[in-house]
Amino acid sequence: MEKPLRPEPSETPIKGVRSNIVQSIRAFRVQDLQETATALGHHFLYANLATAQSKQDVLDMIAQQFTFPQHFGKNFDALYDCMTDPLHKSGPQPGFIVVLEHIPANGKFDKEAREQLLDIFRDTADYWADRKVPFRCFYSFR
Repeated sequence: MEKPLRPEPSETPIKGVRSNIVQSIRAFRVQDLQETATALGHHFLYANLATAQSKQDVLDMIAQQFTFPQHFGKNFDALYDCMTDPLHKSGPQPGFIVVLEHIPANGKFDKEAREQLLDIFRDTADYWADRKVPFRCFYSFR
């Protein structure tokens, strides 16, 4: 029997990670996650937020690094919209591995703002789960 062209998730560093989840990056390395996305044929979205200080900075950096359209509204609702419906309408999606690295943890981007941001990605994971599309988001705080 011939080996499939793409590995199964169980043959990659993300084995044991649910197909639709938002979780801390913990022991995963960004390079390994990127290589896994490539091997699986999934989209890899990466945002390094190390210099972000505020909600607006975080949204601006995500929009720039994920190459959102110019009309992106730069609010949490627009972030959800960009991560879901337009992609769904553009055709079948193979899956997503998303990395949000160095989410700020300061007075201008407090715990509530961080939870709101992660909730957007949790809602996005649920959206794609309903469509049977893997969506894994890994994050770290600065």
